[in-house]
Amino acid sequence: MIAFVGLGNPGKEYEKTRHNVGFMTIDELSKKWDIPLNQSKFHGQFGTGFVSGQKVLLVKPLTYMNLSGECVRPLMDYYDIPLEHLKVIYDDLDLPTGRIRLRTKGSAGGHNGIKSLIQHLGSPEFDRFRIGIGRPQNGMKVVDYVLGRFLEEEQPDIASAIQSSVEACEAALTKPFLEVMNDFNKKV
Repeated sequence: MIAFVGLGNPGKEYEKTRHNVGFMTIDELSKKWDIPLNQSKFHGQFGTGFVSGQKVLLVKPLTYMNLSGECVRPLMDYYDIPLEHLKVIYDDLDLPTGRIRLRTKGSAGGHNGIKSLIQHLGSPEFDRFRIGIGRPQNGMKVVDYVLGRFLEEEQPDIASAIQSSVEACEAALTKPFLEVMNDFNKKV
């Protein structure tokens, strides 16, 4: 089984915020792959199905961003999913808005959701789909920025990044992740 986990915050007030691009991508995968997120356990909303001959788990942790590992670790244990089958989708301040970047491992880079995953999984070695949200301007606080909604002029870039992330997730079902990473990181 391959687990695709989108990071975000639950609740209406956080819908469509910069910090929730992981949730938005999981919602798109759910629609495209016809896998409803109709199960709830371990403080997460999830669904399972088959895509391209692979059993797939789509997950949205409902623990709030900073505690994402509290949901993901028990689900990984419950479904006996090895770390190399975990794919995490999340926002990245260090990438321009609308850019995506795939990585096989790394530090948390200041991202509290990733920090929680590393802490609970005991390893930073899991595949990542990073979606750029850019950095705040004019002295805006990071917390206000990531919990804010995208500007109208950013909408096309974010929609494109989510679509590219969906395509990269699909490719990761049938190709080695390093190959997918090389293909998608070349795209501008």
